[in-house]
Amino acid sequence: MPNDEMKLETLPDGVLGLIPLKSCQELGQKVDRYLVGWREKRQHQHADDFAFKDYRRDSYIIETSVPRFGTGEAKGVIKESVRGSDLYLMVDVTNYSLTYTVCGHENHMSPDDHYADLKRIIAAVGGKAKRITVIIPFLYESRQHKRSARESLDCALALQELINMGVENIITFDAHDPRVSNAIPLKSFETVQPVYQFVKGILNNVKDLTIDAEHMMIISPDEGGTNRAIYLANVLGLDMGMFYKRRDFSKIVDGRNPIVAHEFLGASVEGKDVIIIDDMISSGESMIDVATELKKRKAGRIFVVATFGLFTNGFAAFDQAVKDGIIYKVVTTNLTYQTPELLSKPYYISCDMSKYIAYIIDTLNHDTSISNLLDPYDRIQRFVTRYKAEQQS
Repeated sequence: MPNDEMKLETLPDGVLGLIPLKSCQELGQKVDRYLVGWREKRQHQHADDFAFKDYRRDSYIIETSVPRFGTGEAKGVIKESVRGSDLYLMVDVTNYSLTYTVCGHENHMSPDDHYADLKRIIAAVGGKAKRITVIIPFLYESRQHKRSARESLDCALALQELINMGVENIITFDAHDPRVSNAIPLKSFETVQPVYQFVKGILNNVKDLTIDAEHMMIISPDEGGTNRAIYLANVLGLDMGMFYKRRDFSKIVDGRNPIVAHEFLGASVEGKDVIIIDDMISSGESMIDVATELKKRKAGRIFVVATFGLFTNGFAAFDQAVKDGIIYKVVTTNLTYQTPELLSKPYYISCDMSKYIAYIIDTLNHDTSISNLLDPYDRIQRFVTRYKAEQQS
């Protein structure tokens, strides 16, 4: 593991405790295995000092539960002491696979339910922890981040509520609008980009890519995601294009203004492999429309890449797009719930984020800067160099 020397120069900021809520159980267990393995191998002269008490453990996961009453009401329960601990709570607010019973009726858990359970566990800590960090990959209510009419500001309110409950750090991934951190200007808010994992996932699964401006291009599906696309294009040394979504603001369909047309801005994509990168795939309609427009412009293979694969309308449209040759691969992370059906798709590439999260937790627990983890430029360059060398050998 890199930077061990730097970590061992600082004391742990309390006994490490990991609390993956039920919505994030599988990802939390993977993170835990990395932490256990690293700290078991780590050798230093202060290992027996009191400051390193419980530094090595068989597991850092603290057992919790959120039992419910027949009415659907619930309570958070922590089943061991957390006094003086440095706690990291993980929650996936998009995990709709979990259910609970309300007066005999089965309910699927919504983002509101998951957020309420997060607050219950924080409340159960009762202020006894030394520090609380919340890792919430898909930022709760992140799509309701600004006010354009007389409407609620849900994301800002949620961030302020967590801070008022004693949370010190909030870590999210690819926030829909990072400026929502202005709601809590005096507290730590980090939005992490999984660009390295995307590059690694694609290059590990596709061995015949030519990574240069003549053969590949990065596309932003809308004007809001241009920074994301610009970064990836600059890292890989590629050209970038974008689409402008022309919407009908006189109508509202499913809570949003419908898209009338996609207007393309950029150089020719003819014959080039294309990576369309965005923060999320919700229904997928917009991504498929953009891919279709690129195919009309004679693009080569099209990779649809997003941090969060929600697939709210199922997979039929993507299956058909792949069958029709419009989309070549779909790439998302395991930061949100993945159905067995999705994982079985031959065109799907899953990027595992557990090791990255474990790095962040281990670094923060030692009160060491995570700035080098947040900028993966060097790691991407090394991986691409190896990929090109393997192609030549």
